[in-house]
Amino acid sequence: MDKNDIGFTPATDLAGLIRNKEISPLEVANAAIARVERLNPVLNAFCHMDFDQTRRDAHAAEDAVMRGDDLGPLHGVPFSIKDMVAVKGMKMCSGSNIFADRVMDFDAPLVARLKAAGGVLLGKTTTPEFGWRATGDSPLTGSTLNPWNTEKTSGGSSAGAASAAAAGMAPLNQGADGAGSVRIPACFCGIFGHKPTFGRVPNVPQSNNDNTSHPGPMTRTVADAALMLQIMAGPDPLDNTSLEAPPEDYSGRLDDGIKGLRIAYSPDLGRNRVDPEIADATAKAVARFEAFGATVEEVVIDWPDTAELIHFMWSAHEVGNYGPYLDEWRDRMDPGLVACIEDAMAHSAGDYVRRRSEKQAFNRVVSEFFTNYDLLLTPSTSVTALDAGTLNPPDWPQTDWNWLAWASFSYPFNFSGNPASSVPIGFAKNGLPIGLQVVGKRFADLAVLQAAAAYEAAYPWAQHRPSELS
Repeated sequence: MDKNDIGFTPATDLAGLIRNKEISPLEVANAAIARVERLNPVLNAFCHMDFDQTRRDAHAAEDAVMRGDDLGPLHGVPFSIKDMVAVKGMKMCSGSNIFADRVMDFDAPLVARLKAAGGVLLGKTTTPEFGWRATGDSPLTGSTLNPWNTEKTSGGSSAGAASAAAAGMAPLNQGADGAGSVRIPACFCGIFGHKPTFGRVPNVPQSNNDNTSHPGPMTRTVADAALMLQIMAGPDPLDNTSLEAPPEDYSGRLDDGIKGLRIAYSPDLGRNRVDPEIADATAKAVARFEAFGATVEEVVIDWPDTAELIHFMWSAHEVGNYGPYLDEWRDRMDPGLVACIEDAMAHSAGDYVRRRSEKQAFNRVVSEFFTNYDLLLTPSTSVTALDAGTLNPPDWPQTDWNWLAWASFSYPFNFSGNPASSVPIGFAKNGLPIGLQVVGKRFADLAVLQAAAAYEAAYPWAQHRPSELS
């Protein structure tokens, strides 16, 4: 098999080929390493690698195959981890000069689970500073670029994960989503990204942002994401927000379909601005769901306006978590993050509690909505990928830090904790990918994955490769 073909082979296929001794874990690892070495200088998707260790792990995996050992579901398959998650013996800089030399002494639970399943760690992927923005720019690691057009951002904050998946560097890539940080870069880079129900995947150490961060898979196929989620999910005593229930059989039931489900469609969530080309592509994609046996109804969303709420909450969490570093590190921090932190300095504890009450009231409204519908379809983002190094599209309001207006389809479901995916549905005239967001009831990750799988089966996307990087 050609090295480039290995890079674009799904993890589900690679695992079977390895198990059947048709390809070796070392061959797969070497192909992935070669692709990273060739493309990373262009895309800047990976920030920490130890390829000697990757090869040692792959060699051990190969020995296990040859001995006839029991093999895990990811045996010999490469994966990447976002640089806001702990990997033992590797740096966790979180995209910041402040922690440029921090090395972790433990594996986060999701990392330990991927390794225990036989996965081979390829490296850690880039993120903007502390994951604060939805584009791929960091004062420590620079800009992470989009494989479809290297003048564009990959999106963020799971910037490198999306770029790596789209460019065929690694089949399995872990992201984390606090306001769209899995779905936005997945949309921009034309891959599949799933933000699980909050608590589905344990987060250790927990993020101090009022239960909005959701670790999840970023892959080229839905089946790969289902497999990765199956392994990462499940309770952990070190995360007291993790769900006690074990995950459902995401892989085994992925192709059960969505016949009989009631699906709502909102083109704008009641008030969001959307580029016309994206609105048109979304409407066409939504119309296809009737053929899968579901009932689709366009709805008028009259939920409370959360624009001021997310503006407040986002900056409040940044000032609480990173404000203490300003005196020493201001000049080496992202200027937008500094502005975000300073924006919250006039707020009081009472202001925060009142705003949190607004968030809880909003979440009740979302929960009530899903008593009548199984799924909700919307655009993933209002725009296609932005120019690298920018915070907002040129024809949108320009601010010193607030990028949230064009991401208004994603963050509401971080507030509410609902599972949500971004599904590739085509390309705009500028050649950049467009995504459809599929949102489910809380705990109904399986239904979201099944809907995405039904769409993928009818309108596959993984055969598309960025031509200049093939």
